[in-house]
Amino acid sequence: MDLLAQAQIKGVQSEFVDALGKLRVTDPVALKSILDALPEKRAYRFVSGPIVVRALGHPRTELVTTGAAPLRWKVTANGNLIAQGETREPVIAWPAGLPLGYHRLTLTDAAGATEEVPMIVAPERAFGGDFDRGWLLAVQLYSIRSNRNWGIGDFTDLADLVRLAKQLGADGVGLNPLHVLFDNQPSDCSPYSPNSRLFLNPLYIDVEAIPEYSADLVPDAAKVAARLREGDRVPYADMAALKWLGLRAAFDSFVTTASGVRRNQFDAFRAARAPLLSRFACFEVLRHRFVGPWWEWPPEWQQPDETKCAELRNGRDKRNVEFVEFVQWTADAQLHAAKKLAGQLGMRVGLYLDVAVGVQSNGFDAWNEQMAISRHLAVGAPPDVLNTVGQDWGLAGFNAGGLEAQSFVPFADMLAASMRHAGAIRLDHVLGLKRLYLVPSGFRPDNGAYVQMPFEALLGAVAQESAAHKCIVIGEDLGTVPEGFRETMQDFGIWSYLVMMFERDDAGHFRNVDYYRPNALVTLNTHDLSTYAGWRSFSDLKMKLSLGLDPGESDQARWDALGLLDEILRQNGISANDLYSVLAFLSRTPSRLLAVSLEDLLGVIDQPNIPGTIDEHPNWRQRLPVALDKIAAKIDLARLKAATRERSLTGGS
Repeated sequence: MDLLAQAQIKGVQSEFVDALGKLRVTDPVALKSILDALPEKRAYRFVSGPIVVRALGHPRTELVTTGAAPLRWKVTANGNLIAQGETREPVIAWPAGLPLGYHRLTLTDAAGATEEVPMIVAPERAFGGDFDRGWLLAVQLYSIRSNRNWGIGDFTDLADLVRLAKQLGADGVGLNPLHVLFDNQPSDCSPYSPNSRLFLNPLYIDVEAIPEYSADLVPDAAKVAARLREGDRVPYADMAALKWLGLRAAFDSFVTTASGVRRNQFDAFRAARAPLLSRFACFEVLRHRFVGPWWEWPPEWQQPDETKCAELRNGRDKRNVEFVEFVQWTADAQLHAAKKLAGQLGMRVGLYLDVAVGVQSNGFDAWNEQMAISRHLAVGAPPDVLNTVGQDWGLAGFNAGGLEAQSFVPFADMLAASMRHAGAIRLDHVLGLKRLYLVPSGFRPDNGAYVQMPFEALLGAVAQESAAHKCIVIGEDLGTVPEGFRETMQDFGIWSYLVMMFERDDAGHFRNVDYYRPNALVTLNTHDLSTYAGWRSFSDLKMKLSLGLDPGESDQARWDALGLLDEILRQNGISANDLYSVLAFLSRTPSRLLAVSLEDLLGVIDQPNIPGTIDEHPNWRQRLPVALDKIAAKIDLARLKAATRERSLTGGS
C-alpha cells in the first residue's frame, strides 16, 4: 500500500494550507515516520467510524451498508451482553435504556462478514452547572507564600485560598495543572509537561499535615523550610530535596505506627485505583533503577507486564512501590479536603483544574499506553505569522487507532483523574479532540502533518465523564478553528474559553459585552499573556525585546490598544480604566464564569510564563509579592465586590 493510501486510512492529512496561505506538503520521509508511529486503524465496513449514542430521545445510527441483509448487531461491555437485534435497513434504531459507558458493538451480516466497533453511550450533553453566573479566583498554586509552607504553595495553602476566595465572593479557585512531573528533575517545573496526567504532583503535599509525621523525624526541617520561603522564586531543587525527605520519613513512620483505620483507608485507596496506581508505582521504581528513557530499559520492562509488576511489588522493592502509592494517597486526600471545604462553604464550582494537552514521551502515560500514545510524535502547531517554522511542544498525545482499540478508556481515565477533584476543568488545546498537528522525531516543526481524531466519540466521552463527575468542561478554543467546530463542541455541552485581550475585531476594537457567549469562561488574560499591570506599563514588550523575542506588537499599537480599551469601557458607562473597571466590564458579559487572576489583583507586573523561553525567563517559578494571610488586605475588597456583584453570591444585589 502506498503512503497516501495509508495516510487516508490513518486520517493523516499530508497537505494543507497554513495560516500564511502557503500550501504545505509533508515530506515523504516525514510522512512515513508519522505513519510508522501510528498504530493500525481499522477501515470499517458497515459504519463510518466509532458509534456514539446520545441517550436522549430515540437515538439512531446510520449505516454505510447492511451487507447481506439482515445485519445482526449486539452490544457488549466487559464481555457481558447488553442488547442485541437486527436490521434490514441502513439504520439501527437503538432500544431505550442502553447503559451509559464504553462498549463494543459487533455487526454481522447474513453472509458471515463481521466487524467489531467501539461504542459510547453518552448523555445528551456534558454537565452544565447549576448556577447562572459566577466568578473564580485564578491562582498559580506554586506561587503562594505562607508562613508555614516548605517553599512552595501546598494543599493546606489551597484550603486557605478557598477560604479567601469565599471571602472575596468567588465561587471557586482556578489552578495550574496539578499533574505529576519527574521527581528527580525538580527544576523542570512546567505544569504543562507532565510525567502523567493520571496522578498528582507530590510537591504540593503539606508534609506536616500527614498524621504520621512529626517534627523530630526531620530535625532541621523547620529551619530549612524558613530559608526556602525567602526570595521571589521557588527554589525547586532544594525544596524538593526537603519535601521528599519529609515524605519518606512520614511513610516510614506510617509503616510502623499507623492505626488500623489508616491502614484500611490506604488499602481501600490502592484497591480503588488499581491497576493504574500500582502500575504507576512500579514505573516510578523502575525509572529510578534504570538510566535513560523506558524504551532503553531491559526488554522485559519496556512495556507494562502485570506478572512482572506483581513480582516487583512483592520483592525487594515492595516498600518503594508502597511509598509511591502512599504519596499519591496523601496528595489525593489533601486535594480532596480542599474540594470538600469548597462544597461546605457553598461554592458553586469549587476547584477549577487545568488539563495539559499531552505528556512527556518518557513518562508513565506513554509507557503505559503505547498503543494509544505515540511517543515518536510530538504535538505542535504549523507555521503561522508569529512562528514561521511552526512549533514542536515536545509532548506526546493520544492517537485515534489506539483509543478506538481500547474503546476510549485511556482518554476517559485521563478525564476522570482531574474531574474527581474538580467542579470544572479546562482542556488545553481542545482542537486536539478533532485533529492534532504532529511532528515526527528528528524533523523540524514545519514538516508535521494534521492527524484526524474521532471528534464525536471524544466529545461523547467528555460528556459521559462530565455528567458522571458533575464537572463543567471548558475547551481552550482560542484562535482559528475549523468551521462548525465550536458549534459541535457547544452542542455536546462543552464551554468556550474567551480571553478579552483576544476578543477584538479586525480594526482592533474590543468586542462589547453582548458578543460573549453564555456557556463560556471569560478572562482578561492567561498565564501566557501579560498581567494587566504589565500590559498597561508596556513591561511585557520590554521584557520580550530584552530576551530577543518578537513582542508581536509595537509601542504605538499598545498605545492604540489602551485607547480602545478606554473606549469600550466608556461605552458601558465605566469612566476609569484600572483593573476593577475592566472586571466590572467582564462581569457584565453573559458568560457564566469569569476567572480573575490573583496576580492581577495584586498588581504583579511579570507574567507567569513567556512562551518560547525555558530558562531565559523564570517561568513557573515566580512567587506572589505578599504572603497568603496578607492578600485580602492588599485587595480593595469593596471595589472588587462592586465590580463582581452581578455574579457573586456574597456581593449583594
